[in-house]
Amino acid sequence: MKIGVLGLQGDVHEHLERLRDVGVDPVIVKKPQDLAELRGLILPGGESTTIGKLMRKYELLEPIRAMGQNGIPLYGTCAGMILLAREIEGGEEPHLALMNIRVARNSFGRQKDSFETDLSIEGIAGPPFRAVFIRAPHVTSVGDDVEVMAAFNGRVVAVRQGTLLATSFHPELTEDPRVHEYFVEMCRKAGLPVGGTDSRL
Repeated sequence: MKIGVLGLQGDVHEHLERLRDVGVDPVIVKKPQDLAELRGLILPGGESTTIGKLMRKYELLEPIRAMGQNGIPLYGTCAGMILLAREIEGGEEPHLALMNIRVARNSFGRQKDSFETDLSIEGIAGPPFRAVFIRAPHVTSVGDDVEVMAAFNGRVVAVRQGTLLATSFHPELTEDPRVHEYFVEMCRKAGLPVGGTDSRL
C-alpha cells in the first residue's frame, strides 16, 4: 500500500518516520507522477501560503484535489488543515477547498507560544494523545458532514469529513503512532488506487 507525503516544504521527514513506524513504506511527492497509485496522501505542517504556491507551481494542486474528490484519503496537519479548508479567515484564497470547514490561522499565537497538551481524540483508543501545537490554526465552523474529533479550550482542532482528515496539531512530532495508524486504516478501507489492483483485498 503506497501512501505519500507532500514533500514541497515543512516537516516531511517526521511524517515519513511515523508512517514507517506503522509498517508503511512511504513515497515523497514532489511532482504529479509521484501521485500514481497512492492510497493516501499527507499534507504536512509548514507555511500554508508557501506550500500552496509551490503546489500551483509544480502542477500538483488540481491532481491532489481530484484525488480528494475521488475518495483517496488526504490528511492535513497544521498548514495541511488550511490547505484542505474551503474557507480561510482573513480573505486568503483557499487552496484545495475540499473540506467543509472554515479555519483561522495562527490561532494559538506565534512560534514562541508553541505548547503541548493531552487530548482525547474521537476514534483514537487508549490514553489521551500528547498533541504538539506550533503556530496552529483551529476550525471556526464546520459543515453538517464534518465530524469533530477533538477540541482544546473550546476550539476545534481535529476534524474528519469522509476520507478527509485534518488536525491543528503535529502528531508526527511525537513517537505516538496512533493518529498515523488511524489514517493508514482510513486508506485501507477507502479501496483501490485509481487504475490499480490489490490481491490482498
